[in-house]
Amino acid sequence: MAASPLVAGAMLSFRFTTGFACAAVAASVGLDVYRGRPASALVVDLAVVGLIGILALAVNVLLERQGRDLARSRGVAEAAQLAMLPQPAARVGPLAVAVGYAAAHAEARIGGDLFAIHDTPFGVRMLIGDVRGKGLQALASVSVAVGAFRQEAEYSPGLTTLAERMDDALSRGDERNLLADISTEDFTTALLAEVSTDGGVVRLINRGHPAPYLVHEGRLKRLDPSVAQLPLGMGLSEISPRSGADVPLPDVLPLPVGALLLMVTDGVTEARNRDGVFYDPCLSRLVGRRFGNPESLVSALIADVHRWTEGGQQDDMAILAVTRIATAG
Repeated sequence: MAASPLVAGAMLSFRFTTGFACAAVAASVGLDVYRGRPASALVVDLAVVGLIGILALAVNVLLERQGRDLARSRGVAEAAQLAMLPQPAARVGPLAVAVGYAAAHAEARIGGDLFAIHDTPFGVRMLIGDVRGKGLQALASVSVAVGAFRQEAEYSPGLTTLAERMDDALSRGDERNLLADISTEDFTTALLAEVSTDGGVVRLINRGHPAPYLVHEGRLKRLDPSVAQLPLGMGLSEISPRSGADVPLPDVLPLPVGALLLMVTDGVTEARNRDGVFYDPCLSRLVGRRFGNPESLVSALIADVHRWTEGGQQDDMAILAVTRIATAG
């Protein structure tokens, strides 16, 4: 009799909890009367069951209040994250653009995935990355990374310089971050891309991030970096050369009309099915399909990952897809 109101208080609404508490009291009194127990025993049973019913109602009220406060806090955090990662325009320079973001869990709205795109005098520059960790610490690092990209993308003459300046900014940001754990190192994997002003050439610098893909005429080609580089924010800019032959140059590739450049975070490439097999876009249902715009590619990729994991993805995933817009004449 006493257990039912407590279970209801933890799982059901206040109204149902009240109903269970009243039913428990009525059943306790009815059984005592039916068994002919003395009045003293009836009063004791009534007091015990009634007191536990009141406690169950109090637990229900506290849980409901806690849920409202948590939902409000999550809403504020989500608004802050969306402010740092605003939806880009559907067209930036010579490119059509689409982005997608899917959280691994509905309750985990603060992630470390990031993306940005900016039209500059050097061409359209793009960033997709993944900050180590989750929660407020990751949110602070996302703010530094996106802010540094937006500031430096306009003035850095090349992607190598842009990556070095972002590395400096993230290293300084970690030193000032009061939320950082001093026993660990923070870093950000990042892929920097630059599409020329005419849209015909794309340059890539990969700092420890999953490789992008070129989607064209039903084929997917993974664009692995020619030189492996470490993530940003590890302070390596202080010991690495700033210029000369030892500095890795960007990979330069053509971007044909109709081809799509697909950039993802490890939430896509590390998504696993029930057998523990990682998702591979080059072996997925995307192969053989033709996509007329970035939006259809992003939607198809998200749906295919969900199919692969059967809705049980382990990490957030961010997707950025662009294609060159054909010009008249």
